[in-house]
Amino acid sequence: METRDALRARRNVRSFTDRPIPEADLIEILEAGRRAPSANNRQHWDFVLSTDRRQLEQLATLWQGAGHVASSAATITLVLPEADDERQGALDQFDLGQALMAMAVAAADLGIGSGHAAIADQERCRELLGLPPDRYGAYFLALGYPADHPMRPIASPKRRPFDEVVHRGRW
Repeated sequence: METRDALRARRNVRSFTDRPIPEADLIEILEAGRRAPSANNRQHWDFVLSTDRRQLEQLATLWQGAGHVASSAATITLVLPEADDERQGALDQFDLGQALMAMAVAAADLGIGSGHAAIADQERCRELLGLPPDRYGAYFLALGYPADHPMRPIASPKRRPFDEVVHRGRW
């Protein structure tokens, strides 16, 4: 798929088939996150890849909106260090958003769906993933082949009209 098509095909997928994702594809998706832009090239992120069904089911309980993690073929937990100050925390979140989007687009390019979710229960997250005490799970990126229809460019996305969103020079 071309980059433009992968961007247009990317959507939040919350229902997956039971088809496993090849290891080479998982590595390609993770590599896209690793290569994402980072403020001052800090790269404060870490990624924990989970493919064990029991662990995925447990991770799905860490936030009310993470149920789709249980049926994913794999889920990446995006991990950050506790920030020293508000500015550093904001930069880390911005960087992590770029890494997540890079992985979601890379997945779409491979025909793999993705759905992100937040994490509420940090204590349990640290326990399940063995995270150090100074780290926390910021987001999940669940991955799998969509159960409804394959990844393909969306002709009419549910988005605000271009002219309503884009302002040139001034609001």
